[in-house]
Formats: sequence, structure tokens, C-alpha cells
Amino acid sequence: MQILIGIVLGSIVATVAPELALSFSLLGSLFVGALKAVAPVLVFVLVAASVASHKRGQDTQLRPIIYLYLFGTFAASLTAVGMSFLFPTELVLVSTDTAANPPQGITEVLQTLLFKIVDNPVSAIMNANYIGILAWAIGLGIAMHSASDTTKTLFNDVASSVSSIVRFVIRLAPIGIFGLVANTIAQTGFSALVGYSQLLVVLIGSMLLIALVMNPLLVFYKIRKNPYPLVFKCLRESGVTAFFTRSSAANIPVNMDLAKRLGLDEDTYSVSIPLGATINMAGAAITITVLSLAAVHTLGIQVDFATALLLSVIAAVSACGASGVAGGSLLLIPLACSLFGISNDVAMQVVAVGFIIGVLQDSAETALNSSTDVLFTAACCQAAEQKN
Repeated sequence: MQILIGIVLGSIVATVAPELALSFSLLGSLFVGALKAVAPVLVFVLVAASVASHKRGQDTQLRPIIYLYLFGTFAASLTAVGMSFLFPTELVLVSTDTAANPPQGITEVLQTLLFKIVDNPVSAIMNANYIGILAWAIGLGIAMHSASDTTKTLFNDVASSVSSIVRFVIRLAPIGIFGLVANTIAQTGFSALVGYSQLLVVLIGSMLLIALVMNPLLVFYKIRKNPYPLVFKCLRESGVTAFFTRSSAANIPVNMDLAKRLGLDEDTYSVSIPLGATINMAGAAITITVLSLAAVHTLGIQVDFATALLLSVIAAVSACGASGVAGGSLLLIPLACSLFGISNDVAMQVVAVGFIIGVLQDSAETALNSSTDVLFTAACCQAAEQKN
């Protein structure tokens, strides 16, 4: 509601007093700058702590759940690619003249990817090399499996502290969005908001396809009966709450209670629900893919099928590092944009666009992510019961 108020006030100021609105651009610049500062550290500590703390479950039901998580996230990314090509969207950005050095093909993209993976970790964080950050975070997390519990606890505490800083920055979103909207409309008029509306339709449409078509198909594959009663129950009792909290982490207790009322195995859902809040990110994969391809279309970069497929993989993997707080997936958009040579400055402008439409986008994304955690857990548990 506060972000919506910021959008309305920014629009009014830009319409009534365009010169005054331009002076508010500082607020938007400060907000984007804060996001750029905290995002690399957030990705590193969050992914490393998640990998280090992951305990291999003894229950064999966890493996099929994880498979569904990963496949569902990848399928969501592929769906988003298809929707983005069917309905290409262009954004109104501040500057695009020196924004990109388009790659010549998949070979160059892969070469760039490999060199970014082996970047120095300090350099990766300083230069916002998200691919290198992700690689080092995963490697460190795996290496920390043999670390003491005290060390893991410390790293989790650091991740929690950084997440608190992120929540503080996002708390300032209404003020930042006010400045961004006022400045954008004063410079470009309402054409920018029209572009945002089309972008929002593509995002929400992709999420609805996953929630009402792809997920039911996956559940039917597991339980071999009508999946929609379970799908609608999870959407109603988990998705609605997540829609308003806009946080997968905050919705974990709700999902735990729903799993208990569904009669699922506690040893399974006590692990799969928190794990799903970290790696089951279909909505985040859609957001990362659609917004990244919107930047690509805006800059006139040509994308072939192989590169789009690679983007789907990268978006699915990076979505697993999305923060459990509102707007977390937006901070990973620069990772996908970097595959196409799009500068971090332009990528963070796309992130800011994500916050403008986040009133509905982030709510729908979280609702899809969180409700699917329970849905896939329930499907695998019920499938195991049928076999027994």
C-alpha cells in the first residue's frame, strides 16, 4: 500500500510540477544505490549459509521432493522465456547508449560465463559479478559441511543480519519508488507506466500458467488422480497468506501447519518446507527471466534459442539464491543480465522497475513459491503412501 501511494504521489507531482519532480530523482538514485551496495553481499552469505546448513535427510521422500522443486523452477523459467518471446516488452530506462556489449552467440556467452565463475571472490563482490559470487558461495557452502556447528551458526547469523539490512533497504522502497516514478514520468510521461503494465501482465500470466497448468500436471504425475483439489487447497490456505506477507520465510509456519493438517509425514515436511523456501523458486525464476529479457528487448539484443535455454538454466539456479524476504528475487536480475553484457547500472534500473510493479508482482511470486512448497511435499508424501 505504501509503494502504491508512492507511485500515485510520484505521478501527481510529475504531472503537476515536472521541474519539481526532477529534483526528487535523488531519492530514487539513493534507493538504487543502496540496492547495488547490499545485493552482492546478500547473495554471497545467503547462498553459502544455505548450502552449509543443508543436512542430508535420511527419508527417501526428500529426494523426489527436491527433484520436483528443481524441475518446477526450471519449467517456470522456460515458460517465462516463451511468454517473453510471445509478448516482448520494452522498458523506459534512463540511459541505454553504453549499456550493453551484445554477445555474438552461445559460445561467447559460455566463455564469459566460465571466466566470471573463476573470478577472484573479493573482486566478484566488489564488481557485482553475480555469477562469480554464486560460484564461490556454493563452493564455500559445500566446503563448510565439515565445519563445526559453531561456525555454521555464525555464518547463519551473518546471513540473518544481512537479510535484516535488506529488509531495511526494502522498507525504504516507497520513498525510493516515489522518486523514481516522479523522475521517470517527468522525463518520459505516462508511456513508462504503460510499459510496466504490459510487463506485469506477462509476469502474472506466466505465474498463473505455472500455478494452474504446469504444477497440476506435475502433481498428477505423482499421485495419479485429480490434482486440483490439492492445488486449490494449497493456493487458498498458503498462497493467500504468502500473497500479503510477501515473504516465503515468513510463510514457513503457515506451511508447516497446513502440512500437519494434511496428515503429511513430519520428518519429511519439517525439512522440505524450509528447504523449499530457499530452493523452490518458480516465481522468482519467472521474475528474473521476464525482467532480464525485457532489458534485452529494450536494448535490441538478439537472442537465439540456445542462449534462451542457457538463460533458463541460469535463472533457475540463481532463483535458488533468492532471499526469503520481499523483493529478494529482484536483486538477482543483474546475474541474468550479465549474460548478455548488460551493465550493472542498467540492470539495477530494471530492478527498480521490478519494485515499481512489485505491489502485485512480488505478492504473486511469493504466493506461487510458498504454496508450491506444500503442494510438492504433499504430492510426494501421498505418492509414497499409495505405493505402501
